[in-house]
Amino acid sequence: MNFSFLRKEYQDNGFCIIRNVVDSESAKQIVTHVKWLRIKYPNTRPEAFHHHMLINEPFIHHLLENKKILDIVEKIIGPNIALFGAHYIAKKPIDGMPVGWHQDGSYWPLEPMKVVSVWLAGTHSKKNNGCMQLIPGTHKKRLYKPSEMKKMDSNKYVLDLAIDPKNLDKSKAVDIELNPGDISIHNPFIIHGSNANKSKTWRIGLTLRYIPTSTFVNRNNWKCVFLRGEINRNVKNTYVKRPIFKKEVHMAFDSMNNFKK
Repeated sequence: MNFSFLRKEYQDNGFCIIRNVVDSESAKQIVTHVKWLRIKYPNTRPEAFHHHMLINEPFIHHLLENKKILDIVEKIIGPNIALFGAHYIAKKPIDGMPVGWHQDGSYWPLEPMKVVSVWLAGTHSKKNNGCMQLIPGTHKKRLYKPSEMKKMDSNKYVLDLAIDPKNLDKSKAVDIELNPGDISIHNPFIIHGSNANKSKTWRIGLTLRYIPTSTFVNRNNWKCVFLRGEINRNVKNTYVKRPIFKKEVHMAFDSMNNFKK
């Protein structure tokens, strides 16, 4: 893979797409994991399987240890890598919720705002089932403050704040269409969102937010995952231990034996 081209494309446009990063079996197991989480958390919509629900899941750590993803992330943020956030945004057929236009960095307590988002497709993510859309080049603009954003109905939208579309040139938006196992990566400043899923198929994606270990997460009791390189001892982030697989607690998956004592 031409990583120098990847880095330039990311710097110029604020995003890029890389195909076939995760094998087909792992992509299928992402779908299985979402279905398993729906049973575990029956009162939570599948667009809202957030970080605290995932951080101690061996299957998530299996994905986090994917060398191809880490090699890509390293070219953007450097060799000392940690996970700051994980979030499944799984849109059900027919009534999958939209995501209003936003910049990730508007929500995050990171000091400094050095972070890259990886969007990993478990299913096909296409225009007809509510794939991510973004506006190339907007990563070169300032971050909107939450006070400058519109309040959204959290029963109808994944996020409760969004940028008013009247302030955007939506004609420049592009659809980030992915196949299972593909990833897109994007900058925390780039403006993006997605439509509702009105199709008859699921749209399942896992967002993974990577930071260099020199970035501080300024939020009480927040748990990160150390992944590569060295921990910066001057930055007081908290890191979870690699989980041990327990069949009565966790979803079974192909590589679960790697997470046993």
